Amino acid sequence: MQTPTQTPTYLAAELRLPTNWLDYTLLGIYFVVVLGIGFAARRSVKTSLDFFLSGRSLPAWVTGLAFISANLAATEILGMAANSAQYGAYTVHWYWIGAIPAMVFLGLVMMPFYYGSKVRSVPEFLLLRFDKGAHLLSSILFAFAAILIAGVNLYALAIVVEALLGWPQWVAIVVAGFFVLAYITLGGLSSAIYNEVLQFFVILAALIPITVLALKKVGGWDGLTEKLTQSHGDDFVTAWGGTGIGEANPLGANWLTIVLGLGFVLSFGYWTTNFAEVQRALSAKNLSAAQRTPLIAAFPKIFIVFLVMIPGLAAAALVPGFGTEESGYQYNDAIPYLMQGLLPNGVLGIAVTGLLAAFMAGMAANVSSFNTVFTTDIWAKYVVKDREDAYYVRFGRLITAIGVLASIGTAFLASSFSNIMSYLQTLFSFFNVPMFVVFVVGMFWKRASMKSGFWGLLAGTTAAMINYFVLYKQDVISIPSDQGANFVSAIAGFVAGAVVMVAVSLFTAPKPTEDLQGLVYGTRSPGMAEPPAEGDDAWYRKPALLGWGAVVLAAACYIPFSFSL
Repeated sequence: MQTPTQTPTYLAAELRLPTNWLDYTLLGIYFVVVLGIGFAARRSVKTSLDFFLSGRSLPAWVTGLAFISANLAATEILGMAANSAQYGAYTVHWYWIGAIPAMVFLGLVMMPFYYGSKVRSVPEFLLLRFDKGAHLLSSILFAFAAILIAGVNLYALAIVVEALLGWPQWVAIVVAGFFVLAYITLGGLSSAIYNEVLQFFVILAALIPITVLALKKVGGWDGLTEKLTQSHGDDFVTAWGGTGIGEANPLGANWLTIVLGLGFVLSFGYWTTNFAEVQRALSAKNLSAAQRTPLIAAFPKIFIVFLVMIPGLAAAALVPGFGTEESGYQYNDAIPYLMQGLLPNGVLGIAVTGLLAAFMAGMAANVSSFNTVFTTDIWAKYVVKDREDAYYVRFGRLITAIGVLASIGTAFLASSFSNIMSYLQTLFSFFNVPMFVVFVVGMFWKRASMKSGFWGLLAGTTAAMINYFVLYKQDVISIPSDQGANFVSAIAGFVAGAVVMVAVSLFTAPKPTEDLQGLVYGTRSPGMAEPPAEGDDAWYRKPALLGWGAVVLAAACYIPFSFSL
């Protein structure tokens, strides 16, 4: 078992940025615009559907950019740069095999079921397909996971802002939490989504200068690969080198666990059942736009890997032993280290704003999905039923505030991980993978019984946790890294959930066939027969073309990384 190199309670002290009035002015302008969007969106909130799903009225390009922005949190940026500094070009797997196929599957296969059934959330779909047991358990697990992940974003923001700007951690947490709370409470999901569109472009404006200047610093791509090959070996700059079964590599995973653990189980578990993402597609104006939401998002996802991987690789090339105690840096320091050394004032302000935007996008996505699930799936279904619609809008605003406060409380749980992305992948293996197996079995097997959803979800979650906390952490089995352990935990959770669902289904009653229309593959509901809106039938808007185009493009990107240079 690999021990973390350092506990990330701080970044390296020498990373303080030389910010000036220009940088803080740019930051101030951004916060004013964020609140302005919140106030503007407030006017459109008249019903609970407006507050929780933007009235299902948004165009595909807006929901598509919000979809990718909700994923592109600062934990993703810092975490994937950390991955690259630690594991090298293996990072591409999290994008080209660990995201694109699942995003395409969501758009082409699952969105017709989600959108056609008119559910407000992912757990509500389980209520229709299975029973109240599966619905309530999935709602509780999702709400808990959303708060934990929002807390990761707050914690990461606090340590970065303290190191880079000198703000005390509590100030960073309160300021960011206040702005997220303000614009979601004001404008609901519409406010979150339009801010995520803005945040997408701000994040790109932050990452592109860092990537370009980092490449220039190390002598271009050839200079970077030459330095890394000399210091880390040939496999560090390839995607598949050293991943044969039985071979040793820094990731601690072979091609089989990468393909099954990351490419199938973790990836499909995250992208197809994570309501923080799916909620953006459910807010689209029609079924065609909902399907295209993850497919549009897939194209920037293919290329964003270069904006997070190259800075991580550059940091590893510029500082010998980057990430070790002797170097004075953690892997999480890769982006801040380059910001400090390469960016002039003004550009530095944009980069800091981009990081804050990314933190807020990730936190807002989880808080907005949390308030929807807690209000519609827990409170309105099991606690206070059948109240007027305005009551649930008021309660949604209240639970948003409680969710932000709870996120502050969970922020420091991330402190035991040197690599933020390892912590997030651990949470996904616990919560998203078991939910995915329940979905996939229930969606493709009509015989899956009503009771099997609850027991499959419980068994999958329990198996993943036992593998990680008992077998891996207690050295019962030997896995070289936290990430490798996450892949194995995901596979264990998936297999356990599937086996238990099949076993339970054989001894309990299936749902009546007439109740499965639009919920099982091969059946249809009235909502799935929705004709395309004017212009949606254009060839370049065909979901199949967009989806398969993204898969082919991602596969082509693998070619130059599949051979030693």
